[in-house]
Formats: sequence, structure tokens, C-alpha cells
Amino acid sequence: MSRIAGCFEQLKAQGRKALIPYLTAGDPNLETTLSLMHALVANGADIIELGFPFTDPTSDGPVIQRAVERALATNTSLKGVLETVSRFREEDDTTPVVLMGYLNPVECMGYQKFTDAAVASGVDGVLIVDMPPEESHDLEEIIHRTALDGIFLVAPTTSDARVSYICKQSSGYVYYVSLKGVTGAGNLDIESVKENLARVRANTDLPVGVGFGIKDATSARLISEIADAVVVGSALINKIEELDASKHYSREELQRHIALIKEMREAMDA
Repeated sequence: MSRIAGCFEQLKAQGRKALIPYLTAGDPNLETTLSLMHALVANGADIIELGFPFTDPTSDGPVIQRAVERALATNTSLKGVLETVSRFREEDDTTPVVLMGYLNPVECMGYQKFTDAAVASGVDGVLIVDMPPEESHDLEEIIHRTALDGIFLVAPTTSDARVSYICKQSSGYVYYVSLKGVTGAGNLDIESVKENLARVRANTDLPVGVGFGIKDATSARLISEIADAVVVGSALINKIEELDASKHYSREELQRHIALIKEMREAMDA
């Protein structure tokens, strides 16, 4: 059983939902990213989505775009991100890590080399934002020969037929994008999310996570009542943006700084 499947199975037995924070690797530097990963787990994160930076993050709003710019300014590479996951695994062999990003760096590395490196580093899943499942055959064929999960996005505007197709191609979990637009935009319409989750669940037994627009403990709790996982990105990156890149932070300092994640965890469990 994969780490992702095992995580969801354990949470289901406990009557709890997964909390999945997103980090842009290399923001403000890879050393801090590594410490933040451990701090997130200490604050109650179940799965970590680790974004590898790319110069044209078209699905992301200004908050994550700025994070990507900061990461690229320190020469963060996909290879460096994978090395950071390997270092994380030296202490934590339990928490699933999902690589999230855009196709160009993966194509530059090469599908087989990327997949081999991801497996060797301890990555559990891959979500390529700008690779629709209809065009993912070559990469997915390689991924499916490994223990990696291939995760895809479903949007509010996705047709029923395409929801069915995406679900059949997915493993690990399905990521439902709750808003029309980029990360960090708009306000949640819980009833609309609930209706669309029913469409997704009619096509899969996989857990369904919801991301985009989850800004605080209240919105995390509301989503946890209807979804299997809560994904938080921009609200967390806003906090990381306040860090001084020239300063070394202890894990305890970072835990306090990203207390938002602990607040979300407590609200979801309540």
C-alpha cells in the first residue's frame, strides 16, 4: 500500500480528514523548506504538496507567483527539490509527499529520469498542473510502473464525461479546484463545492481533496465536513513571505510562525 493510500485509510478509521498544505520549494531557500516540512507535520499536516518552481506558473495567483520568483532567485532546481525530499526522508518516512508543478522542468529532465529520481528520493505522488490526462500517456505509463500516484485536477467547469475520464486516470486522490480562476482568488461557495464533489464521487472511490480559496480555520472546517482532504496554499505562503531569507529559523520558530496550519487542524478535528 502506498503512503498516500495508507494515510487516507488511517484517517478514515479515525474519523478524520486529511490536511494538505502546499509549499513552494526554495521559498525563501531550500534549507528553510526542509525545516518547514517538518514544522508542518508537527502542526498537524497529513500530506505535503511540494511545488517545484517554474518561470511561468499560469495556474497560480500573485501570492504563489511571488514565492516562485523568490525560489528561482536562489537558483532552486527540480534536482535540488528532489534532494530536499531525500533529506526529509532521513527523519520522516511516514508523511506522504506530492510533487506539484508544471511540465517544462519535468520534460527538461526527461520522464524516465524524473520518475526514477522521484521514487529514489521518497516522493509519493506527482501532480503536473498543465498536463491534462488526455496528453499524459507517456509520463503516466512510466509512473504507473512505479509506486508513484498520478494525481489530476477537476474544475467546477469540467463536464461530467471528462470528470469520469479524469477519475479513471487518477490514483492517490483527486484534487477538486473549488474556484474558477487562479490560486488565492475568490470566495468559497460551499453549496457549489458540495454539488460538484457529488459529481466527482459518482465516478471514483478515491479520496477527494479540495483546494483554492481555503484561507483560515473556518473555511478549512467547512470543507472538511464535505471533502476527504483540505488543501491550503496561498494562505500559508502569505505567512512564509514574511520570513527573512537571510535568517536561520528553528523548527519551533517556524511552527509558531505557521500556526495557521495548527489552527486549521484543530478546527477540522473539532
